[in-house]
Amino acid sequence: MRTTPLATLITLSLALAAGPVLAQQNVDKVFGGITAQSGQEYGLLESVNGGITVREGAVVRAAETVNGGISIADRARVGSAETVNGGINVGEEATVGSLETVNGGISLGEGAIVERGVSTVNGGIRGRQGVQVGGNVETVNGGLKFEGAAIAGDLNTTNGDITLDDTRVQGGILVEKPSMGWFNSGKNRDPRIVIGPGSVVEGSLVFEREVELFVHTTARIGPVTGATAQAYTNKLPPRD
Repeated sequence: MRTTPLATLITLSLALAAGPVLAQQNVDKVFGGITAQSGQEYGLLESVNGGITVREGAVVRAAETVNGGISIADRARVGSAETVNGGINVGEEATVGSLETVNGGISLGEGAIVERGVSTVNGGIRGRQGVQVGGNVETVNGGLKFEGAAIAGDLNTTNGDITLDDTRVQGGILVEKPSMGWFNSGKNRDPRIVIGPGSVVEGSLVFEREVELFVHTTARIGPVTGATAQAYTNKLPPRD
């Protein structure tokens, strides 16, 4: 069948329109860092010994490394970010599907969105004003601190403090009993749980170990198991 000039132009236009999608590239390294350039789209960024940097406005399907941190700049989009030995930093108004590390902290900038969950083993997790998390926030040996955030799931820790300031948690809070496994850091101090001014925890607060629980008079919480809440009225609760 003869191709008309119009059909040729349509085919060419469709090919050009699909260009950015077809141009998405995977980057795989054993040694060295990887950088996703601003405004570009990528598939899987994968390294063994090196950090991953996603610059402002870049789009990445997944970022994975073993020994290295992951830095996601303002307004970037990443489907998932995972590392073993390294922290993860998410910039302002960035969108990420999920965040996971073993040995490292996780920081969420103002207005950042995590569509699913946030998880670490040895490291704290912090979310600033306007942060939204669509799933659970979990750590073992690390604190959880959120200011002006909204969390759709639960907050879980074993050996870390929890501090909420003007934050809504649709799920509950679980502080688990320490185990003798290697994940347990062996901390002896009781975790300090602070439900600060204007905060809401809609679900149950369950404590399988001794904790200090402070609840501001303007905060609202669900039923408590395993601890006695101490009310306070100042910006910060008292310390011994």
